[in-house]
Amino acid sequence: MATAIAVAAALAAAFCFAVGSLIQQQQAVRTEEKVLQARLLLRLARQPRWLAGVGLSAFSFALQGLALAFGPLALVQPLAATDVLFALPLIARRNRRRLTWRDAAGALTITAGISVFLAVSPPTEGISVPGVLAWAPAVLGVGALTVTAALAAERLRGHARVVWLAAAAGGVYGLLDALAKSCVGLLTSHGIGVLTHWEPYALIGAGLLGGLFGQSAFGAGPLSLSLPVIDTLEPVAAVVIAATVFGERLASSPGQLVLQLGGGVVAVAGIAVLSHSSVVRTEDERTPALPGERPGERAAGRPGEGAGQDPERGSLAWPDETG
Repeated sequence: MATAIAVAAALAAAFCFAVGSLIQQQQAVRTEEKVLQARLLLRLARQPRWLAGVGLSAFSFALQGLALAFGPLALVQPLAATDVLFALPLIARRNRRRLTWRDAAGALTITAGISVFLAVSPPTEGISVPGVLAWAPAVLGVGALTVTAALAAERLRGHARVVWLAAAAGGVYGLLDALAKSCVGLLTSHGIGVLTHWEPYALIGAGLLGGLFGQSAFGAGPLSLSLPVIDTLEPVAAVVIAATVFGERLASSPGQLVLQLGGGVVAVAGIAVLSHSSVVRTEDERTPALPGERPGERAAGRPGEGAGQDPERGSLAWPDETG
């Protein structure tokens, strides 16, 4: 019975996260704000539907916690990583399109890669509350990724911009997971005294930064592209930070390490397949242009590269919801 509860709760968490992301992305693309602008979050925070999407995503973490109470991490995490499998059919239904074999292959490959990466070697116990200096490699690494992504987002357009923004969001979310773990350790040992430490405030800052990059990725292009990238980078970043900051072992043997790295490669290959799928192209057609973009740039790599492309891919009108 405990295993059945864990499985059901983990799958429900994946479904809720997929629906929550879909709602958030639907609202983010309508703001028509430039990426990485603070007012993007301010505008979204005034929209009840976006707040509902955030609430649903938050509820998914509560369901994941319930699943972990009844089942092992090695069972729950791979199941919770199946949100892409729920998101793609919902995206296709929203756009009145059927999923193709390429869509399904890309989604299954991403999910399989993430699941292998998470399940092949359950994490070992490490330091519960690392010292300040121990965080330096993680902060510097994620900081370098976010700066690079911000510069790339200014220079690039279309899918390349979405991937960079989503990659930065995934990296920051991985750091957020690690900070949350440290805050739980402090709360256990210090109670309310946790507020005298820097970690809770860093957690809030990382949450806002991750939200800015995540919502910018949602607004910049297809959710069917940004969500898989975030899903792949977040656990990878979290596991690497766990190894470098908390002293947890990445894998207990060379064979497991090879399997973990192979899972990451498979997930990246799935993203590459999905980026050329029909569900991504359909979202390109129905995603409004951001300020500074011209028709045809949505699927291009650099400003102006979309000229002369298939006019169907350059159609950026949002469908009439009343129809």
